[in-house]
Amino acid sequence: MGNRLKGILLAAATFGASLNFAHAQDQSSDGGEPVKVGLIFPLSGGAGPQGQHVNWAIEAMADIINEEGGVMGRQIELVSRDDESTPAVGVSRANELISEGVEVIIEGWNSPVTLAMQPVISRAGILDLTAISKADPILSGEGNSLPVRFNSSNAQDGEVVARYIADNEFTRVAFLTENDAYGNGAQESIEGALQAMGHEYEKVAEEKFPFEQADFRVQLSNVRSANPDVTVAINANEGLGMPALIRQAKRSRLPGELVAAVGTVAPSVIEVAGPGADGLIGADIYFPNVEPFASNEMNQRFVAKTEEMHDYTPDKFMALGAAALQVWAMAVEEVGSFEKDAVAERIRGGRFNGTIFGDVAFEDSGQLISNHYLFDVADGEIVVRDGQN
Repeated sequence: MGNRLKGILLAAATFGASLNFAHAQDQSSDGGEPVKVGLIFPLSGGAGPQGQHVNWAIEAMADIINEEGGVMGRQIELVSRDDESTPAVGVSRANELISEGVEVIIEGWNSPVTLAMQPVISRAGILDLTAISKADPILSGEGNSLPVRFNSSNAQDGEVVARYIADNEFTRVAFLTENDAYGNGAQESIEGALQAMGHEYEKVAEEKFPFEQADFRVQLSNVRSANPDVTVAINANEGLGMPALIRQAKRSRLPGELVAAVGTVAPSVIEVAGPGADGLIGADIYFPNVEPFASNEMNQRFVAKTEEMHDYTPDKFMALGAAALQVWAMAVEEVGSFEKDAVAERIRGGRFNGTIFGDVAFEDSGQLISNHYLFDVADGEIVVRDGQN
């Protein structure tokens, strides 16, 4: 059975359900009660398989931590909820986890859902770690005065895509953009970076679409008629929308290069998109079997544990979720407390050695500092470009 089919079947099995991952044995080694860690990701709908995969990865990291004695001598118990990629549902699920008595919530696939949940979690006095959602307002401090985010920001990603456009002297630029906080923010970051670089270009087409959309033939026809040098595709619906966009772009014989927004093309996207993905260009911050990750002992252990438990090699999104749990556990141990402010202040502006991503540092804003690597898709595989960082 293929990885994608396994993910879809498991996501379907959990539709509408609350998942409790009992990686805590009945009691920890010192007899204390397990420490509950809340997870909120989409487990159904277009992003359901990917959200389930993130849960798998966090489950693997919980097992690794529990094997080493847990956190503050207590085993980790994961309590998971499905946000259905819907802000109102996410808020409801956050309230459920608050009632469950979780010490921390790891969340965030869709930026609108994260932004809706932030003030609810913050008011409850629970630490909120955003694993993946990318909209810049997540770090504004408005919904959460002590935000922490592990995925690269729109601003960081925008500079990478803009540099690629400028370096290749593309002047006719088109955008296919998800019409929400994430998509619009990503496009604004790319255009802002192009302007900051002094690169002169013409925006020959701009097509917006909702997160749920899977038919892009009209938008692609409009972009094709504009004859761009490069089209930037910004689509966070990796289970449905992005693979469909890639396939349809190939069939439409879209002129110029198709560049995916940073972090929107996981191996699962390529698997669904099929041969249409060949020739796609993207960039990302993590690859499980490429240096500097391949020789990272912690990453090797994480990859092996995930493959052992789920027969699935983790992608960037899965690594981000697992890293969130790992860094939180490290911070708790260092400050000797689960208290939200103390742990958040240790992470924000702090450094951590020996993570899945290697030795890492966070900005004072709570943003993880990331390195980016350009890649091409060839014969259904991601091929990282040498010397790109």
